[in-house]
Amino acid sequence: MSKRDYYEVLGVSRNATEDEIRKAFRKLARQYHPDANKDDPTAAEKFKEINEAYQVLSNPEKRKLYDQFGHAAEQFAGAGAGPGPGAGGPFDFGGFGTGDFGPFGDIFEMFFGEAMGGRRRHGPERGRDLEYHLEIEFEEAATGVQKEIRVPRVMTCPICGGSGARPGTQPVRCPRCGGSGQVQHVTTTAFGRFVRATTCDVCHGEGRVVQDPCPECHGRGRVRRDQTVQVQVPAGVDTGTRLRMSGYGEGGARGGPPGDLYIVVHVRPHPQFRREGDDILLEVPISFTQAALGAEIEIPTLDGPVPLRVPEGTQPGATFTLKGKGMPRLKARGRGDQIVTIRVEIPSRLSPRERELLRELARLRGERVEDSKTFLGKMRDAFGM
Repeated sequence: MSKRDYYEVLGVSRNATEDEIRKAFRKLARQYHPDANKDDPTAAEKFKEINEAYQVLSNPEKRKLYDQFGHAAEQFAGAGAGPGPGAGGPFDFGGFGTGDFGPFGDIFEMFFGEAMGGRRRHGPERGRDLEYHLEIEFEEAATGVQKEIRVPRVMTCPICGGSGARPGTQPVRCPRCGGSGQVQHVTTTAFGRFVRATTCDVCHGEGRVVQDPCPECHGRGRVRRDQTVQVQVPAGVDTGTRLRMSGYGEGGARGGPPGDLYIVVHVRPHPQFRREGDDILLEVPISFTQAALGAEIEIPTLDGPVPLRVPEGTQPGATFTLKGKGMPRLKARGRGDQIVTIRVEIPSRLSPRERELLRELARLRGERVEDSKTFLGKMRDAFGM
């Protein structure tokens, strides 16, 4: 089955701004979050599709390539992810296929060697960025919270310090390439003598070889470990918020700096509150007598219950604003508001006395109402029984 267009998935136009894309993602993520759709077996797949679309369209580089090539851009995805949010996403746009020349890299290498198509990897190399999806409660998004997570990552070997050699020893210059990382092949043809350089098959382009490997990393210089990370989630985050933790990504190669860790926040739906930006929406039921006569009711908020005076004659759908009772603003001071919508409930059953009083009210107001007397009751009235 072919993939849907990412713009169609998020319901935005192709010239949508970053803010419009982010808002569309947050709305759909809340709508299709598996926790809010436990009875819908397709919710998880929809949520995954929405997240994949956002990973591409929220990243300027990935979006540019997607706009140009569509889903075919995946054919140009490199093995390494560049720095910045979204690395390691659906396309993983760290390069363009083989070498720096995409699918044509092999052709350049065939004729010109790695001076054109390959990469010499003698220097330090920055580690890959990592991404972790963190779920928190609605109340935790409002107050902020510290979470402890375990992140599997590749890190510099703590025993050899990344050299790959047993402590007390050092890698030596590669005897085959002399430390250059490349070997030359000379071919004589009718057109002349051609020299082609390729990656050394002994040191694999490193220029050095480990004669006595480290017992911990077995000569690779890096090991895979689960790292415990303390994440401070600020108040006001919403689904789709990204938190960057510098230096908590994978360890770099050959002494290079580590990448970054990006925490993608997902806020679980609340049973009562609904969020719209920094405002909180709440629907409150009251009786028709409270609506007609007025009343003081108790409203739940994130800070605890507060009183609200409902004036006489309040109509269904009326709204009241509780200033400063919404979510904290993530990148500004203050808080949003809580918008309370009134829902008037009509009783489905009435006692005889309640029915009598309501009929009396109808007579006073000149309103026609249904006569609910039984057939037997009407016969008794007719014959004076």
